[in-house]
Amino acid sequence: MSVSVDTVYQRVLAILNKEQRGYVTPQEFNLFANQAQLDIFEQYFYDINQFGRIPGNSTEYSDMLNILNEKINVFAKTAALAYDTDHFNKPNDFYRLGTIIYNSNEVDRLNKNEYLYIKNTPIVAPTNAFPVYVEAESGYNVYGTAELTTGVTCNYIKRPATAEWAGALINGSLVNDAGNSVDFELHPSEETELVYKILELAGIAIKDPSVYQIGNQMESQKIQQEKA
Repeated sequence: MSVSVDTVYQRVLAILNKEQRGYVTPQEFNLFANQAQLDIFEQYFYDINQFGRIPGNSTEYSDMLNILNEKINVFAKTAALAYDTDHFNKPNDFYRLGTIIYNSNEVDRLNKNEYLYIKNTPIVAPTNAFPVYVEAESGYNVYGTAELTTGVTCNYIKRPATAEWAGALINGSLVNDAGNSVDFELHPSEETELVYKILELAGIAIKDPSVYQIGNQMESQKIQQEKA
């Protein structure tokens, strides 16, 4: 499942043209598109926290928590972590950590000062059966009986692929090059939200408050509908 980058671009251009508010180049669109995609993606995690505190419903297909988890689950991955000099590196497409695992055992997270304390306390010191990890600047240090350097995996949420519209102006019309374009990885239901957010960013870029207001009003109406 994905959202066509060409469809979103054409809709943005159509609205701008209808309102006679200017033009967004492919380069500008690609910048706005990825900012909008990340904004929507990050909002999933805040919404899950919010709807997790609200009683759900038993109606099929309409429980908001289930809908949000469905949107995020396509980004869930598991990877073996590679050890580099003095820590395990995060995966290249890493966005948010789920669980670190060693020999089928979940690894508990500690702050650095907590690890310094417990490693010298025999009764609570980590072991290979009860390992811990400390987040480093660019990865993780994992400790069992001693510092571990192999056999560590993690469940994580990957970053959405960078969306890109590729094409050319032919006979006065922008023609998409599907082979070199990269669609949004978001759920198809986010197509209109992407259009609204890109319009907001375009309005700021071309210094036209009315374009920002168009996108903002459309987005606000959508949010009110979802949360009504």
